[in-house]
Amino acid sequence: MNLNLSVYAIIFLLVVVEFLVLAILVPRQSENVFRSIERAFAKLAKRGSLGTWLLFFWVVLVRLALLPLLPIPIPGVHDEFSYLLMADTFVRGRLANPPHPMWISFETFHVNWLPTYSSMYPPAQGFALALGQWLGHPWIGVLLSASAMCAAIHWMLRAWLPARWAFLGGVLAALKFGINSYWINSYWGGAMAAIGGALVLGALPRIAKRPATRDALILGLGVAILANSRPYEGFLFCIPAAVWFLWWFAGKVKSRARIRDRLTLVVVPLSAILFLAVAFMAYYNWRLTANPLLFPHTLNTRTYESAALFLWQHPREQLHYHNEQFEDFYNNWEPNYYNNSWRDVWKVTAQKFTLCGSTYFWWGALLLLPGLPCVFWDRKLRLPMAAFLFVVAGFLAVIWSGPHYVAPVTCVVILILVQAIRHLRTVTLRGRPVGAALARAAILLLVVDCATAAAQRSCDPVYWTCTGDPSRVAVIEKLSRLPGKHLVVVRYQEEDHNLHDDWVFNGAEIDSAKILWARDTNPEQNASLFAYFKDRQIWLIEPDQDNTKLMPYPLSPSSQDDQ
Repeated sequence: MNLNLSVYAIIFLLVVVEFLVLAILVPRQSENVFRSIERAFAKLAKRGSLGTWLLFFWVVLVRLALLPLLPIPIPGVHDEFSYLLMADTFVRGRLANPPHPMWISFETFHVNWLPTYSSMYPPAQGFALALGQWLGHPWIGVLLSASAMCAAIHWMLRAWLPARWAFLGGVLAALKFGINSYWINSYWGGAMAAIGGALVLGALPRIAKRPATRDALILGLGVAILANSRPYEGFLFCIPAAVWFLWWFAGKVKSRARIRDRLTLVVVPLSAILFLAVAFMAYYNWRLTANPLLFPHTLNTRTYESAALFLWQHPREQLHYHNEQFEDFYNNWEPNYYNNSWRDVWKVTAQKFTLCGSTYFWWGALLLLPGLPCVFWDRKLRLPMAAFLFVVAGFLAVIWSGPHYVAPVTCVVILILVQAIRHLRTVTLRGRPVGAALARAAILLLVVDCATAAAQRSCDPVYWTCTGDPSRVAVIEKLSRLPGKHLVVVRYQEEDHNLHDDWVFNGAEIDSAKILWARDTNPEQNASLFAYFKDRQIWLIEPDQDNTKLMPYPLSPSSQDDQ
């Protein structure tokens, strides 16, 4: 919600009352008007893939048109910089970078330094950002992946719903994720995992209807994207899909396909693409961790984490680090976030529902609740609902609560919303279409929410997910105009520093970069750092005091002589 609560409540009531009044007082006339509008969209929806492409380009064009209100996002969250490092690495034709001898000064969150300098995250999001960087800016990759997500969701819904309802689902996805969501307004959203989930659930019913190599390849591609974007949630998502697929292959699902066709048209191409995906993941792991079975995320967890991952686990013995920021983050903030009590369980669970509610829904969706029970009893939706329940259960079992963790089931959330609308539209009151009125009010309220968010320059209902500090960018622009190379030493206040506002992030190239960011550590490490980069102008910045004041680093007389 982006408006003041009282203002939004007034708008909410006005919209609902207006639609109900029309449905009750002039039902025939209002239905004729609304149905004429809906028929126009239905004709477009029947054009099949045309609607998919229209949704893709609609998201691109609308988001570009809103750049004066919602400019290209500035990275600010630790995870974003890690993904941007990955993209920069890929663009340079590498999967990983060699470790740097001065890595202790450059140590940053969610990045491995040994045996390689690389992001800890799976590569799917990095590939999207790398595409954007190759085209001119990493955010272009975000824009294209978010648009592709909406198109993929529409394609998936066409396999489960009539054409006009599938198109409505695509529109809902475009409105919810294509304007004021951190998925399109930052560098760490869930678009890639959502694409993977949509491809899997869109391919399976098509394969059941008529086996085709194309759909088998799409199914394998979806699984590969899930494995390389959200491996844990993707694995849970694929369990019901795998059971259903085996059930189909055994002939237990109604299908006219012969066993030979199932084998040659589906199983063989699917096995080939899954083999390639596993081979790539093993090779990727080997290049980053020197072990094909060791994921970069696992390596980073072993190196830095002492906090537990699942609710029932207890933290390990605390580790010690080379800088105070890591000490505070891993030994203070993370352990205090969750302390293995029932109170903490309810706290993190409530936070998950709150964050996911703002990411996947809007207040107007409450009007759809009367149609929701029928959705869960719909036998045709057993497979997507099973995938939904598996992923949600896994999500509730872990401590951390990013809404993009459950991105694989984004298409299922949209499917549930559309089905709730369909069931709600059958509700009448003495022949008056009150259910249809509530469904239309819910959709209009989503449009209102998106429009007001854009007008207020709100990039996401959860404000901290896409609001990077422009001061760091201003410093970069200032130094870029100066001759030579620069080393910026960042010194934090130990007491007042915000652990989530870190400035020490660098790209894939260290030695050749024009501007480098380093931590102010101990005198010995600093001396080694300055000696290594003796050809650079060394600066000091203290973001907790003045994040715009850049000053020459106060070197000792001997150090100055060396330079």
